[in-house]
Amino acid sequence: MSQRRYATDVDSALAFVRSHPELDSGRIALWGTSFGASHVLAAAARHPEISAAVVQCPVLSGRAVVARAGIRHLARFTGPIISDVVRAALRLPRRYVQLVGRPGELAFVNQPGALEGWQSVTPPGDEFDNRITAGSGLGMLFYNPAARASRVRCPLLLCVCDRENLIDPSVAEQVATDAPHAIVEHYDADHFTVYHPPIAQRVVADQVDFLTEHLAPAGSTPRSRS
Repeated sequence: MSQRRYATDVDSALAFVRSHPELDSGRIALWGTSFGASHVLAAAARHPEISAAVVQCPVLSGRAVVARAGIRHLARFTGPIISDVVRAALRLPRRYVQLVGRPGELAFVNQPGALEGWQSVTPPGDEFDNRITAGSGLGMLFYNPAARASRVRCPLLLCVCDRENLIDPSVAEQVATDAPHAIVEHYDADHFTVYHPPIAQRVVADQVDFLTEHLAPAGSTPRSRS
């Protein structure tokens, strides 16, 4: 998990759109969910030309996730992290740990219900590769796009789960306060039930209304949000 590579991917995609005149580079929106929301926020802060951005069940600060898990939990990764960093420097096979697990297990995310939540969004017949390089923990600890919210100039929609169980919802609320053109929609959901009916339909409808309003072609009359 490399934040630098994620940023490079987003920047490359935006450059691709700008290089093709048949694409309308003046009406670009970014969308992200869960930890992907942090990359959207970071990209929107870097690119003032973005027309709109949407994040749902947003995990906008790696350090906030670590803080919610507790220092004792992070300390359990000291050995695996050191091992992985050394192995990476020596170009040896990386040291992996679980990305998500049950409470008490050695996994980056082990809050109650997290493993079942991940499994609930895995399509039947597919296998979830539940591992991550241990050294990714260092990157998460210092990755804090929430601190850049004031630089986001485009309209920003935050779809916040009121029963969020991976990160303190107050992080998203602070981002909404700091971002000049932010709108917050609240849902009676946790980090995973937001992907399922009936909440999913409501979230999608709110996002479609928001994007229709802010991506309307010049000269058109966008429909108002209900």
